[in-house]
Amino acid sequence: MIENYNDYSNEIPPKFEIFDDRVEITSARSLPISLSENDFFEGISHPKNKEIMRIFKDLELVEQLGSGVPRSIKVYKKDSFKFMDNFTRVTFYKGGQIGGQIDLTNRQNDILSLIKQNPKISRKKISEILDINQSAVLKHLESLKDKNRLVRVGGTRGYWEVLNG
Repeated sequence: MIENYNDYSNEIPPKFEIFDDRVEITSARSLPISLSENDFFEGISHPKNKEIMRIFKDLELVEQLGSGVPRSIKVYKKDSFKFMDNFTRVTFYKGGQIGGQIDLTNRQNDILSLIKQNPKISRKKISEILDINQSAVLKHLESLKDKNRLVRVGGTRGYWEVLNG
């Protein structure tokens, strides 16, 4: 029996379509036969190439293997994912599906929450609490500053000030 999974050796690249109100990504193949939709939404990971996944993890291109789908469905509904016999399509509506403009990741919201609790919190402490490395925290902090959601007052011995939130 041939297992059905996202196999990039088939030379069929994912198709990205950008519309005014959404982005649709269609991948060749559906879920692996051994993986139910419920398993998929629970974050059960079934990587085809474990070496590529290790490299992504080492390069900090992924935070935690198997965490993307559970984090995505906190913002987008499960029906954003459509599993067909030979394809999977994911539709992301701009602004999310829970209402309002969503411009922050869950991790960025976690960081803002920690800063609201303790404006003098260090990158190291944020890293320890969220169990991510300090370079990832730095990237999130820079993104929050770029989005005008956070400002540093007083340098290294100063504090964080949360804006628009």
